[in-house]
Amino acid sequence: MISLEKMRNIGIMAHIDAGKTTTTERILYYTGKIHRIGEIDDGQATMDFMKQEQERGITIASAAITTNWKGYTINIIDTPGHVDFTAEVERSLRVLDGAVAVICAVDGVQPQTETVWKQADEFEVPRLCFVNKMDRIGADFFYSIKDVHEKFGANTIALQIPMGQGDDFEGVIDLLKMKEIRWNSDDEGETFTESDISDKYKALADEWRAKLIDEVASNDDELGMIYLEGGEITNEQLKKSIREGTIDRTFVPCLCGSARRNKGVQPLIDAVIDYLPCPTDVPPARGLHIKKDKEEEVKIPCDEKKMPLGLVFKIQQDREMGALCFVRMYSGKMTAGTQVLNVAKKKRERINRILRVNANHMEQMDSVSAGDIAVFVGLKLAQTGDTLGSEGMPVLLESVKFPEPVISVAIEPETLSDKDKLVETLAVMSREDPTFTSHEDAETGQLIISGMGELHLDVLVTRMKDDFGVKANVGAPQVTYRESVSGEASLSSAWEKNLAGKDNKAGLTITIRQNEQGLGNTYSCDVHDATIPEEIYDAIRTGFENSFASGIHYGYPCADVGVTVTGIDYDELTGTPFAFTACAAQVFDEAAQKATPIILEPVMNVDISCPLEFVGDAISQITQRGGMIQGQDSKASGEIVHCTAPMAKMFGFSTNLRSVTQGRASFSMEFSHFQLKAGGLGA
Repeated sequence: MISLEKMRNIGIMAHIDAGKTTTTERILYYTGKIHRIGEIDDGQATMDFMKQEQERGITIASAAITTNWKGYTINIIDTPGHVDFTAEVERSLRVLDGAVAVICAVDGVQPQTETVWKQADEFEVPRLCFVNKMDRIGADFFYSIKDVHEKFGANTIALQIPMGQGDDFEGVIDLLKMKEIRWNSDDEGETFTESDISDKYKALADEWRAKLIDEVASNDDELGMIYLEGGEITNEQLKKSIREGTIDRTFVPCLCGSARRNKGVQPLIDAVIDYLPCPTDVPPARGLHIKKDKEEEVKIPCDEKKMPLGLVFKIQQDREMGALCFVRMYSGKMTAGTQVLNVAKKKRERINRILRVNANHMEQMDSVSAGDIAVFVGLKLAQTGDTLGSEGMPVLLESVKFPEPVISVAIEPETLSDKDKLVETLAVMSREDPTFTSHEDAETGQLIISGMGELHLDVLVTRMKDDFGVKANVGAPQVTYRESVSGEASLSSAWEKNLAGKDNKAGLTITIRQNEQGLGNTYSCDVHDATIPEEIYDAIRTGFENSFASGIHYGYPCADVGVTVTGIDYDELTGTPFAFTACAAQVFDEAAQKATPIILEPVMNVDISCPLEFVGDAISQITQRGGMIQGQDSKASGEIVHCTAPMAKMFGFSTNLRSVTQGRASFSMEFSHFQLKAGGLGA
């Protein structure tokens, strides 16, 4: 049994190409999990085990692996850096206790670093910074940690400083031990030597050691008193205070190295053990205890002796085993071969097997306890965000929220016989990836798939063909619009139909309104009547949720629409769940027409990276497409232009940008918000 104090659940997060997967490969190598280092560039990285990841040299799916270091168990999740796969990062951070942010020493904080940092802030995840690529020309450790401080307001503290930068990078100076560390290139950095600090670096090391002590002591009353009285602060006291400050997110400790050159990784693993929290160090998870008449918020302490509770944070399809459900346990213990309650769906499911995850291969487990991460095999109904518990503890953990898909393509099977296989494959992939959706167009009968960006859809379509063997033709990308209302309306409506000789009647009164931008669709019911059965309330909710998905005029999903039920006309003889679901759809359509329906279009955050001499051309390209410039940063590698632009105008932007900048510019794009589309759909 693993002790909770000796367990770490961490994620590796950063911008694309900052070196997350390379860093993870080194961690696995030095902890003895793998026996040769795989490189991304030659498609051999352990964590990038999907065929497309190896071909494209990027991380697509967050991979999980368990390793051991000095008696500690570390569950590591390597997350993608590309913005199209931001949902993978989001669902991983939801279940992690700590994170390592990999920062490029040349570029500092990059656009996607900002995105994942904000996501980590939202989930209150303590983190360390590893400033990677110190061997690259233009590398600057001190600039990078200053950039983190300025961009995020994070209180960065250097635990190490580099000996030289760029081509002159020799190793690091440990500011706690006050030792120089150099790695042996003959054994791929597996061994290293520690030596006293030479005269060349003595003054710099003393200066940064003093800064470290000053910063830590100013946030710790006990150390502050010792410091002011001129006493000696021991390394143990310093480490204890840094750990406490990291866990409560007062500090972000910073280390440096070059993962590709096998320098700086072992001290990073030590820092994960020394400073990042174990499952009992973080605040208890929060959940909603579902009682018959109300929902009550409860805290869930991480204790294996309590009732079992876990969260499904990822689903991955396996050809032989079916759906693999990645589960983070928050309380109690679950055993293979037993049944659990899917709390949201109110259904029981059987856990056939429990597996310990090792990237692309698995180890059998008898049980999994609070604080740990494992894979469950055999769950038929579970989806990402579902809570697994028991009748004795029907608690819903906060589900993972995902961004809306913004780009769509039409897809059709090559032959009629492929249609069933295509539909089945789309259902499997939607279950795996909540930001990927599919539906049939009511007017054209076409199958439409939607995702987060062109790369996202390209990857999914390639997977469909290669992994699932589905032969299909794909249309040109189209923007996924949203429908909403700009006003408010109240309406009553009655629905009545005789089916199989039985009358079905329902009546509803609702108010429909436009929600605040970004709030999403909301449903509430002001009617609380004990004589109305629970299934009627469920049927009404289902009717409105279906209406949100099917839209108002054009069949696009609704965005930022709020519905409140203010009256229910129910008769126990004729009031069936079916009637109330149909009545909800009817009254929604009628009320939405009165509340002035509008079309919303997706607006993207665009970050363009290019040399200074091409900034004018790059800005010209974006403004021609209706883009708005938000700001500009100067980096060692060039200028970063921050802007927003309508998604509909961004098709083909990559080719034009490369053309006017002689191929020296690149850009990243992620969804920002939906805004009113000028001129309606025809514009």
